[in-house]
Amino acid sequence: MTLTPLDIHNKEFSKGFRGYDEDEVNEFLDQIIKDYEIILREKKELENKLNEVYDRLGHFKSIEETLNKSIIIAQEAGEEVKRNAQKEAKLIIKEAEKNADRIVNDSLSKARKIAMDIEELKKQSKVFRTRFKMLVEAQLDLLDNDDWDKLLEYEIDATELKVNEEV
Repeated sequence: MTLTPLDIHNKEFSKGFRGYDEDEVNEFLDQIIKDYEIILREKKELENKLNEVYDRLGHFKSIEETLNKSIIIAQEAGEEVKRNAQKEAKLIIKEAEKNADRIVNDSLSKARKIAMDIEELKKQSKVFRTRFKMLVEAQLDLLDNDDWDKLLEYEIDATELKVNEEV
């Protein structure tokens, strides 16, 4: 059982022969009562403060747990985002490779067609050149013909034409 200041105050001692001075003992007991009351008050205040500290500690532990859970959730979400980004990057790369292959194949196909068109144009130009050469040679042959000389040798008298016109 805890001793209270009232217990100290009400404590009576038996009197003996040549005992202590009663006033001195009472003064000392009064001082003890005051000090004891102060100590009890301080103890109560400290207990209250300790309870407050425990309450705050509990609150902070709760916050800590919440933060730890939040961190774990954020890490997991970050990992999920990272995985999704990697998957998306792989899909984009595959799509880009397909497009690149398609573009290359289209380009090769167009290049082959252009090469074939060039070959066809070369053949046509050879045929045209040969035909044009033959035409020019035929025209030169016509110019080299003796008929031109005979035309130049042929003379017509202009006076005869006037007479014939009058008749």
